Amino acid sequence: MKALAFLIIDLDEVKDGLQLFIDARTPNSLFDGEESVSEFNESRYQLVEGCYYDYQTSDPRYILGDIGENIIQRHSRTSNVGTIVPNIFVGSLSIPIIDRESSEECYRFKLEVQSVKAGYRDDYRDMLELITEKCTDLLMQVSSPVSQYFEIDYTKDSQTLYQRFAFIKSMIGSIEFSEAVHQIVTKPVTKWIETVEELDVRNSRSLSNGNIKQILKSGKRIGLPESHYLRGFGINTLPERISINRKSDSVDTPENRFIKHALEVFLQFCSDINSKAKEFGHLSMVAESELLIRQLENHLHHTVFNDISRPETLRLNSPVLQRKEGYREVLRIWLMFDLAAKLIWTGGDDIYSGGKKDVATLYEYWLFFKLLDLLQSIFDIDRDDISNLIEKTQDGLSIQVKQGKFTALKGTYNSETRKLNVRFNYNRSFTGRKSYPDPGSWTTTLRPDYTLSIWPFGISELEAETQELIVHVHFDAKYKIANFTDILRQESDNELDKDKLDNRKGIYKNADLLKMHAYKDAIRRTGGAYILYPGDKSINQRGFHEIIPGLGAFPVRPSKTDSGISELKSFIFEVVNHFINRTSQRERIGYQTFEVYRHPPESDSEVRELLPEPYNENRDLIPDVSFVLVGYYKSVEHLDWIARSGLYNLRVGSGTGSLILDSEVVNSRYLLLHTKGDIDSAILWKIVSRGPKVFTKGDLIKLGYPMPSQDFYLVIELEPVSAPEFRNVRWDFRRLKNYSGKRESALPFTASLSELMKNKVTI
Repeated sequence: MKALAFLIIDLDEVKDGLQLFIDARTPNSLFDGEESVSEFNESRYQLVEGCYYDYQTSDPRYILGDIGENIIQRHSRTSNVGTIVPNIFVGSLSIPIIDRESSEECYRFKLEVQSVKAGYRDDYRDMLELITEKCTDLLMQVSSPVSQYFEIDYTKDSQTLYQRFAFIKSMIGSIEFSEAVHQIVTKPVTKWIETVEELDVRNSRSLSNGNIKQILKSGKRIGLPESHYLRGFGINTLPERISINRKSDSVDTPENRFIKHALEVFLQFCSDINSKAKEFGHLSMVAESELLIRQLENHLHHTVFNDISRPETLRLNSPVLQRKEGYREVLRIWLMFDLAAKLIWTGGDDIYSGGKKDVATLYEYWLFFKLLDLLQSIFDIDRDDISNLIEKTQDGLSIQVKQGKFTALKGTYNSETRKLNVRFNYNRSFTGRKSYPDPGSWTTTLRPDYTLSIWPFGISELEAETQELIVHVHFDAKYKIANFTDILRQESDNELDKDKLDNRKGIYKNADLLKMHAYKDAIRRTGGAYILYPGDKSINQRGFHEIIPGLGAFPVRPSKTDSGISELKSFIFEVVNHFINRTSQRERIGYQTFEVYRHPPESDSEVRELLPEPYNENRDLIPDVSFVLVGYYKSVEHLDWIARSGLYNLRVGSGTGSLILDSEVVNSRYLLLHTKGDIDSAILWKIVSRGPKVFTKGDLIKLGYPMPSQDFYLVIELEPVSAPEFRNVRWDFRRLKNYSGKRESALPFTASLSELMKNKVTI
């Protein structure tokens, strides 16, 4: 392919001497691809996606017409001058020439837009072939549509026919199909056949019993000379000719008849498509079908097919057809052919409408079927949901997979210890119009390409959302990314400054990475967001210690032998095993989030008082969940003993004044003491024991406790409060909600630190 600095296209069909000048702004982005015309059915002159091209017609009367997607950008004052901007478009651009005086289209010329991705032509073929295979597999799984017979209607619009043809072309136009036919014609299955041949009796050599009978009995005989040795055996005459049975190797087998029949059916289909394409004026389909017709005719012109007759029956259960190399591939395509010829895919409009080859969009569809295949190997996907991917329509069998159209597949995962619900979504929108705890986005509506949602079995998806039990893992298809590791590498200050300058110009180099952050941070209950791209390196950035939350990328390539899908499969298994772990940090975080946000804060819940800062030993000092034990001391001697021993005792048992050991008591951080007649208190101690201990009456006597009256006590360890925020502060404990006045004023109770600080006494 020859690189050009500029291009001049003669448009003599419009007007003698009319020319179109095209200049490439980027070197090596404009080519003369003369060999691509026949090899790939592409236009001769080729651009590159994402590049800019300045153009001008030699006569201002003739201008380039609009073809959508802002690809043709005319100058605001000089309309025969402008810019061609392919953006992410890949394929054939059919550009009209408009006569400004009549405002009518007078001619069309074509340019081809190459993808920046090397090997995109092979990728396109391989991806479309897999989609065809998966769709026909789905049809074979679904009983109701397959039981119907759909006659191909060649009177439908050209776009529908082109979709059907694209499916068939992906199968019989593939290298694998050509190699399969080559295997057959070079090593065909043969059989021994007997043929009867009449020979001059004088040329016969070895004779069978049947030949001897012919010598004795056959008519039209000739006499033997008197001296012939056979006369001694009483044989006076011999037949002029005898019939000899000969065995020969023949290729006219039932299996080879089937292969010839299949090729003829494929050829007839392509011929019908070609005829209708000419009627519709669909030039791209005409050229592509002619290429396929020539290929099939070349196969059928092989000499091996000259000796093969038409089949009387098709023995599709033949071991040769099902097992022998070459034969089994043609049989598989034959079985798929009838169904594939009836498929209608509205999503195909995004792929090859108008002759374009939108490889990036096809990659997104291809990944859907790859992921579906992967998830079916891990989870039990609902068969009804699978069946709904194919629907019977007036045109035939429609594939219900389209960009922008929400598709959901439900399933389960069964382990020995936990059962999980799963749902695989394609193009699910997470709306920004709903408030917490409803599912959705915190801000604007976001729509990842694919979302895998996992939650415990036994509750609905909505319940799992509101109870913080569900996790969403998002994936986006990015065919354009060549090397995702370049995006994640550390950038220098100069590079960051350049990024900011590019951003002001509207160029976002790391926009794909930012979108993954948007998914993870904006969509509620998202555990991770990952890019799927046709590269060779995976990135899995863990947010903390566990597999999720995380960000990253996984390489999934359009290859039949090494797609890289195994790395993604291993990751999903890790996510599932993480869910089975009932002690994961994610499980704890989910519960804490549920507890914190399940109720809105009360109107009087604010605490703006001076408190110790929550760091180091006070890191868990959260006023709402930090508790204070309010206790009673009965005398000055009792208070002195508390100060000397660093202990405080509480009654146990069922009697009056006994303490109930709930979580607030056990986890209390502070002890506030008061005595008879107090209206407030400033005696605050820090509880340092991990929980109360049981002491006997004798234990307390040994420790100098004045006059113990119970047999057993609960004892907690104390130390003076050192936090300066609590110095010279008094609290009105009588206003705490758990306080009981009068005769029960000495009973111990708990209060949160928040409530205590709200009842601080101003001195």
